[in-house]
Amino acid sequence: MGAADNNAAPRHGQQPDGARGRAPAPEQREVKVVVVDGPAPAVSRLQAQRPVAPLQVTTQAPPPPMSVASGGEDPPPAAAYPPLMQQTPPQPLASLNSRVYTNQITLCLFLLQLAAAGLAVGFFVYRAVKDIVQDPRSRNARREQSLLRQWLPPVEGAVALSILLAFAWQKAVRAWPRAMVTVILWSAFGVTLAVGSLLMCFSMPATVGLGVALVVFSIGTGLYACWVTRRVGFTARVFEKAVQPVDKFRGLNGPACLMVAAGFVWISVWCVAVIGAVNFRFPGLTILALVVSLAWTAEVMRNVANLTASRVIALYYLRGMQSSVQFSFQRALSYNLGSACLGSLFVPTIEALRILARGLNLLEGEDEFMFSCAHCCLNVMNAVFEFGNSWAFVHIAAYGRGFVQASRSTWRQFEGQPGMPALADADITSSVCFLTGVTSGALCVALAGSWTFVTHRHYTATVSLMAFYVGYLMTRIGMALPQACVGCYYVCYAENPRSRLFEDSPIGERLNKMKEDGEDAVGVAPTPRFPHQHVSAA
Repeated sequence: MGAADNNAAPRHGQQPDGARGRAPAPEQREVKVVVVDGPAPAVSRLQAQRPVAPLQVTTQAPPPPMSVASGGEDPPPAAAYPPLMQQTPPQPLASLNSRVYTNQITLCLFLLQLAAAGLAVGFFVYRAVKDIVQDPRSRNARREQSLLRQWLPPVEGAVALSILLAFAWQKAVRAWPRAMVTVILWSAFGVTLAVGSLLMCFSMPATVGLGVALVVFSIGTGLYACWVTRRVGFTARVFEKAVQPVDKFRGLNGPACLMVAAGFVWISVWCVAVIGAVNFRFPGLTILALVVSLAWTAEVMRNVANLTASRVIALYYLRGMQSSVQFSFQRALSYNLGSACLGSLFVPTIEALRILARGLNLLEGEDEFMFSCAHCCLNVMNAVFEFGNSWAFVHIAAYGRGFVQASRSTWRQFEGQPGMPALADADITSSVCFLTGVTSGALCVALAGSWTFVTHRHYTATVSLMAFYVGYLMTRIGMALPQACVGCYYVCYAENPRSRLFEDSPIGERLNKMKEDGEDAVGVAPTPRFPHQHVSAA
């Protein structure tokens, strides 16, 4: 029967020709299936005995299951057949090694300013030395010699004292974070009050004016310390958690030490330049320009140390990385220096104006026009705060973003966590670090002012003012490390609150309590306001 019959297996009892003469093999059945390209042949025995249903490929849904009435079983619950969902591809991680120079315009302006300040300082130092060496009996030379002997040593002593105080504050905050918050708040009140009283006791018009200013500031500091009493415990716990990773990184305090050393050298040369500028054509404007230049340069130094510590701590929180301190310091001095310059200009200005607007907003009286203006100014400063704040340094250091972009990204992360903007806005860490600078400046005034009053009392007010200024700047540079740690703790928690490093975070506990209690502030008493004064009709 065609090809199928010819290729069929031999019947039982028959042997092929090649098998004759040998022992009979055991009985076997061989089945061959041949696929013929052509018309379908007769059905083979295998197909006749075991018919196979053809395979079918369909895209239709399977038939509905049989009901119980028709002999079927109950269909399984719908949860047993979860719908197929398309998986979202994971978001790529942000780059940590951006090699783009941020805020290049501000960087160029700062470098030009630094070059101009360097030339001016060199010129005034050369001018002072030249007058003293070539014509020591001239009027300008005698005045400059008098300033070098009477004015420079107390100021240099104040700078040296400020360096010791800066690292003493930092060490104390890292060793006893819970106690130091309260100590800093009330020591600022007591020290400024005592130094202000000392200056008033010198009984000179200039020193009395400085003393009154310090006394008024001390009263404001005392009122502030009373107002934020309920925030002290939370701030102390955040400090305690934030400074813990510092011991994991050897040499993390090295950039701050280098910046303090550079600041000491620059301020020492700067003081000699001020002496040379006294005899210049416009001494007032010249010295004012030198003061502004020193303030910007010192603030940039502080933020360079801040960026270095922020990168190391932020990468530890976000990626679990042991970043190199030296590499982070090099990035802060190169790629991120423009953002540090821009932040050094705008962050102190924005925060000062915001504090002023808040103070004006407290004056809720009968004058509705003044109140509406103060309220409008506060809203404007709050809106500007989103585009420029101190939290931005964390994203600048970690992701290499520009200052404005980093400010917006950090604040948006805060807004993504319910209650986080209010918590970050009520943080008093920056105030605590600011008050350490004020306290160190006041102690420097006590040293330099008393020294000058005993030797050459007519320079007492000038030396006291300069000692406070340089003491404040040097202490703020030294306190950059603790402030950077706290900033990283807030920002990194907002970015990844489920990290194992934040399991017992006081921020999470505070946010949960705010949700349960329905609080709008961070356990703080409402802002005091001056009540309306209703005038009775005559």
